[in-house]
Amino acid sequence: MSSDPLTPARYSLAADEFMFVELSEEMTLEAFFRSISITQRLKSSETPGIIEICPANASYQVRYDPDRLSAAALKEILESLDREVSAQRVRTIETRVIEVPVLYNDPWTHETLMRFRDRHQDPNGTDLDYAARINGFDGVEAFIEAHSGNPWFVSMVGFVAGLPFMYQMVPRERQIQVPKYLRPRTDTPKQTVGYGGCFSCIYSVRGAGGYQMFGITPMPIYDPSGSQPHIDDSMIFFRPGDIVKHRAIERDEYDRLVADAEAGRFEPRVAPFTFDLDDFNHDPDGYARRVKEVLQ
Repeated sequence: MSSDPLTPARYSLAADEFMFVELSEEMTLEAFFRSISITQRLKSSETPGIIEICPANASYQVRYDPDRLSAAALKEILESLDREVSAQRVRTIETRVIEVPVLYNDPWTHETLMRFRDRHQDPNGTDLDYAARINGFDGVEAFIEAHSGNPWFVSMVGFVAGLPFMYQMVPRERQIQVPKYLRPRTDTPKQTVGYGGCFSCIYSVRGAGGYQMFGITPMPIYDPSGSQPHIDDSMIFFRPGDIVKHRAIERDEYDRLVADAEAGRFEPRVAPFTFDLDDFNHDPDGYARRVKEVLQ
């Protein structure tokens, strides 16, 4: 993986209350680690005047109150945190590992993708068929094993409320890459596991979309009704920095977990975890096994 922790950050003002900080033009695990490390420190500082902090793949944005904190003062704080993060010898963050059960090749996304084949690169197959072929896998089962076999970082949450964008924790040469649909769909089932570029996602609500559809999870990730005990008052389950481990399930388990979710008793498997960037870079496959063992 590439590493460029000393690339100078670019600070830009957006209207009167926002500062956007670009850390890298390249989306890498190194750039994301720098973003999440800075924003976690900023949150912990409880600096007066900070309203909201939004980390992303290789950047972050801060909303602030200009009557309490000037743009110049905020920039000085962020520059200091960036120097602190770049100078640290032990590059770790405290996070959590989350297991996400997935029914791959499910009937709902299959029905949807068949309705929109005229918008797809390969109208003669499914999204899974296409993704497996262009990534050089022997077939759909091998592709599913690769998608679910390695952990993913939640690099940002947004676009639609509660939707996590996930970056696969593998060396760059093994990254799965699949283009979005040629034209967006007007329909995507809620909790669809999708893929676009090098990012996986979970659609938090039903709606339009352009990512390839691989399956669906019974796990609620967005809860405006307040009926899911595992989701707090923010209504959103995932946080930037979370590590996700997909687990392929069969239809009977999917139906059981959906029933649990509808009854408000779904309990995701979650474990605290200290992520060490240098340990991961040294042995990505070994690290993937360690992440999996955390949930056992």
